[in-house]
Amino acid sequence: MTSRRQRYPIRLLAAVAGSVLPMVALGGAHATPAPVPSLDLNRYLGTWNQLAAVPQYFNLVCARDTKAEYALDAQGNVSVRNTCTTWTNAHNEINGTATVNDRMTGAQLHVSFPGVPTQDRIDGPTNYIVTALDPDYSWAVVTDPGRTSGFVLSRAPRLDEAAWSRVRAGIVAAGQDPCLYLTSPVTGGMDGIVPLCTL
Repeated sequence: MTSRRQRYPIRLLAAVAGSVLPMVALGGAHATPAPVPSLDLNRYLGTWNQLAAVPQYFNLVCARDTKAEYALDAQGNVSVRNTCTTWTNAHNEINGTATVNDRMTGAQLHVSFPGVPTQDRIDGPTNYIVTALDPDYSWAVVTDPGRTSGFVLSRAPRLDEAAWSRVRAGIVAAGQDPCLYLTSPVTGGMDGIVPLCTL
């Protein structure tokens, strides 16, 4: 595998931060999606696999194994490292910072990526909302205030049928259409790209 760094890759959190694709939403499309009632940031840190996402211009380069790694930095913010394998089997990576904007729930953040236009301010409005979360923090659904992005994140490379059902219910509850999410190929998990509503 060839290793290289690209300045403008595609990534989980980047998707929420600068997406411009329109999306057909379900009921409640004018209100901001509700965050989960409480997010324990320490439990949320670590590595997540992207199992599905609403396609974004910046992740078209990623063919498989899209991951996000979150850790606390020296300032008490969250360091963000997003990686994937490209269509040419190269390594793609982008690093950024997330800050919590909502101290009541802890589930609304602003994510920034230095050097990326419109995403380079470390402080800014919320662009990352955790709208559904399994009680054991095994999977999460993330979107943005305009619902133009969406990500299904999982600790494991695959989910069982019951978990997928809860994920789809969480997407609908956030005012999004599961058919707009496409599965993301992951080693040890699904290999194809299909609309989430067909699972």
